[in-house]
Amino acid sequence: MPVKYLIILAGPTAVGKTALAVRLAKHLGTEIISADSRQVYREMRIGTAVPSQLELAEVKHHFIGHKSIHEHYSASIYEQEALVKMEELFTRYDSVVMSGGSGLYIDAVCHGIDDIPTVDPRVRERLRNEYLSDGLTHLRTRLLELDPEYYNKTDLNNPKRILKALEISEMTGRPYSSFLTGKMKSRNFGIIRLGLDMPRDELHSRINRRVDAMMAEGLLDEVRELYPYREANALNTVGYQEIFDYIENKNSLDEAVSMIKGHTRQYARRQLTWFRRERKTSWFGPDDENAILNLVYNEMRKDEPA
Repeated sequence: MPVKYLIILAGPTAVGKTALAVRLAKHLGTEIISADSRQVYREMRIGTAVPSQLELAEVKHHFIGHKSIHEHYSASIYEQEALVKMEELFTRYDSVVMSGGSGLYIDAVCHGIDDIPTVDPRVRERLRNEYLSDGLTHLRTRLLELDPEYYNKTDLNNPKRILKALEISEMTGRPYSSFLTGKMKSRNFGIIRLGLDMPRDELHSRINRRVDAMMAEGLLDEVRELYPYREANALNTVGYQEIFDYIENKNSLDEAVSMIKGHTRQYARRQLTWFRRERKTSWFGPDDENAILNLVYNEMRKDEPA
């Protein structure tokens, strides 16, 4: 039985993943699975830099505009849905391209993610209201009571992580840390990991140009339409939070755009740090298409019958 391959194209925002993924998928005669935790939401089009209509027409993409910001979604749900989609695609193709910048989503598909229960929306809403009324210190105290192990290893300045741990701990009666086994799951397909990078000054210039292009395309109007739903978890995202602050007269529009650029550069650094942990990744520039194809074909030939 021939080996099927998942070809992962990862890298920081604005490095050129989408365009290269389209070219790779066309060469390989296959389709693309998006691994972007924000492009999955249909209401967030401009601010998440979804592929253009031309790119979507050239190669079929999956998990773009897949959910609403009003629906709960997570890496564990993505893992389940992406594996089902890949199983379907592997009946027609020998390889599938996965492209995106969400390291947790990619790791969920490659290694698996712990089976953490789905949170009751009522528990989530109650804890969020406690955070808004009583502050982060209150949440830290609750976490120390319910899960001292997780308290001692998590980022205590990150309310999202603390809220997640409290949601699971309160709903199940078990410490959140007890669900974090870290066990890798086996997969029945091969994985070829590709990373894209470029010199920092060039990447920063591309980020700045992308933000300017988003503003020209209508990002301000998109964020205004979403402002009534600003408490939605999906909208806790660079490009939206800064403009929410502008709408609330906390800064000027020029300041908001400048902050979007700065925060996006910081996000790109975090993405690279995450992806460079995976030693099996082969790194290229976005114009190294021929070298990438050679590597992919050579890796796939290794498992061909002699």
